[in-house]
Amino acid sequence: MKTKIVALVTGASRGLGLALVEELLKRSPSKVYAAVRDASQLRPLVNTYGDVLVPIQMDITNPNQVIDAAGQARDINLLINNAGVFSEGSILESSVDLIRRDMEVNYFGTLNVLRAFVPILEKYPDSAIINILSISALASVPGIGGYSASKAAAHSLTQSIRSQLIKKSIKVHGVFPGPLDTDMTNGMSVPKANAMDVAQAILSAFEREEEDIFPDSMSRQGGISWRNDPKVLERQLAAA
Repeated sequence: MKTKIVALVTGASRGLGLALVEELLKRSPSKVYAAVRDASQLRPLVNTYGDVLVPIQMDITNPNQVIDAAGQARDINLLINNAGVFSEGSILESSVDLIRRDMEVNYFGTLNVLRAFVPILEKYPDSAIINILSISALASVPGIGGYSASKAAAHSLTQSIRSQLIKKSIKVHGVFPGPLDTDMTNGMSVPKANAMDVAQAILSAFEREEEDIFPDSMSRQGGISWRNDPKVLERQLAAA
């Protein structure tokens, strides 16, 4: 970005969200708003970075909290939609409540944030949105069927707003990581990428103005398959 970054990161208390906050802070931004459900979790970082880091309480499925957060963070030019949930199970056998929860948070929650913060981003030149999706947004992983469906919906949302917001000089980036070594994936016995390495890769790709970002080795391989032949990626992830 040509201007100094003022960022807001959702789901910032742990995992990739916390790694993104820390990586942003290393890059000397003007300010980073860290949206969490419990602001006390960020006290150690606030003690280290001071006023540059501003915790905000926000559950993205709570429209009133999202609106309140937008009222506090009225100077952002970078929005990183990272908050999400993850449930395991096939689409035909999982609890419908879990599948609905995946969609409620990963799709509708992200939409809540976008609707609240796009009017703010419109006020600043060279603004941007980074939506953290998943490689399973491009081809479903049967063992996480509800999650895959919710991320596919969020991918479609990303494409939809990209075509709208380019006219307002707001760039929209989609990120398609593979499994990460975080609390969310503790139950998965698959190779996992380091969250801090992925955060660094995401922000570096953002600086290079890449629209579709594949930030780890597994997702990069998947991205090549998807670009060459989406059916190849579908078969690869179906066998995962």
